Amino acid sequence: MRAKPLLTALLAPGLLGLGPVDPAAAARARAAATAVSVDYGIMLAGVPIGTAQMTGAIEGTRYKMDVTAKLTGLVGAITGGYGAGRSAGQVAGRPVPGSFAVASHSSSTSITVRMALTRGNVVAAEITPPLLVDPERVPVEASAKRAVVDPVSALLMPAQGRGDLIDPENCNRVIPVFDGASRFDVILSYGETRRVEKPGYAGPVLVCNARYKPIAGHRPDKPGVKFMEDNTDMSVWLAPVEGARVLLPLRISVRTQLGTNIIEATRWTQTGAGAPPTQAAAVAQ
Repeated sequence: MRAKPLLTALLAPGLLGLGPVDPAAAARARAAATAVSVDYGIMLAGVPIGTAQMTGAIEGTRYKMDVTAKLTGLVGAITGGYGAGRSAGQVAGRPVPGSFAVASHSSSTSITVRMALTRGNVVAAEITPPLLVDPERVPVEASAKRAVVDPVSALLMPAQGRGDLIDPENCNRVIPVFDGASRFDVILSYGETRRVEKPGYAGPVLVCNARYKPIAGHRPDKPGVKFMEDNTDMSVWLAPVEGARVLLPLRISVRTQLGTNIIEATRWTQTGAGAPPTQAAAVAQ
């Protein structure tokens, strides 16, 4: 697919939603808008190796999310690792992305992925440079690209039902992820509820156990795939975003073949609807 048709496809979902604007409705939406920014530290086997940041804006049923990550220290000096991803869509009981793009760079290669989706179904996807044909990969059929979320939207966890944001049921879900090349499920289940204190956030979090289930686009005989499929040492801590009825990761822990990889919040900032008074005041100064 050439770049111009793809860009048109990426923009189309947003353009189709345009229509007459109700000033009163627009004002209510702005009043209800919530913005969250979370800074993370990245550690591997107890050694700091990088930083990341996630920023999200939720306005009514629409959301936009940006994620950046950078390897630092000796690892960063050797690999030059850096990545950035963006997603936008609507919340309808689950994230329903309309567009997704991610770019990753290292000292040896750069990869860009773009996708356009309609009602969570992939209608266009482009990977640059293209993936090499590998007959040992499980084929990604059209059915595997329906009712999916991209890796950035997968971080957004809408509350299930109208119950409390820290209801254990908000852990119990299956997240169908398609990253442009492979399709897999992240299966979450409730572990415990605990209280944490971080700069900008103090309160309860849901600790969800996580499992990985490959669906398509993977090589079943690859040791890394088998390791992750059998991995029971994965978890995510979800913190509530008051005023938006969603939860976001405060901590992600994954055991890898090189040691446990932990991505943990170092600062949480929320503005707009539901923001704690002290935090809103600090931002206003």
